[in-house]
Amino acid sequence: MLGRAAVAMWWSVAPEVRAEWEHWHSSEHMPERLAIPGFLRGTRWVARSGEPSYFVLYEVAELATITTGAYLERLNNPTPWSLKMMPHHRNMVRSLCAVRAGWGGGVPQTLATIRFTPKSELPRLPQGKGLTGAHLLQSQPMPGAQTTEQKIRGGDREADWLFVVSGYDATALDAVASAELGDAALMDAGAMPGSTPGLYRLAYSATPADVAAPVHGRTAA
Repeated sequence: MLGRAAVAMWWSVAPEVRAEWEHWHSSEHMPERLAIPGFLRGTRWVARSGEPSYFVLYEVAELATITTGAYLERLNNPTPWSLKMMPHHRNMVRSLCAVRAGWGGGVPQTLATIRFTPKSELPRLPQGKGLTGAHLLQSQPMPGAQTTEQKIRGGDREADWLFVVSGYDATALDAVASAELGDAALMDAGAMPGSTPGLYRLAYSATPADVAAPVHGRTAA
């Protein structure tokens, strides 16, 4: 994971607006966030089954990046397109997190997000075949009053602690989410009956360099 802090978010979007929502999030919203100094990478993930439909993670340089300055200014001044799309966020969970421990890196194919409140002590970071990393994040207090974006969404819930476990083998992630951490964690709330909560596949990833890069035309040889 890049940086020492992160914004971790889960929500669902109604099927009839998902096409426009994904276009907005990819072409305007994520580039807007990544233009803020200290934002290092953004990734959007789609649930393999059930809900929440999406998990979005912004990796940032430090906690001050997301508790002061330009980020808060953007949250209080949404664009017209954001004003249209924000009300479609359902069951929003949003946490400003400090990275407490971790190993591994890169952008994996699959991800497990495990939200929990420690019962006695923190579970250990999982390792093993099929995994590419595991990071432990702790939610921090929100700065001040609700922002304009939060008010539009009707308020957000927060996670307490979070494991983000990444890998190239979905079966290995299933085992971590359901067995190794299952007894120590409260799994993602709102999952549909019969589904395995908190398991996602990568949909989009970008860095500030990606969204700032010019578009180059192609010419025939």
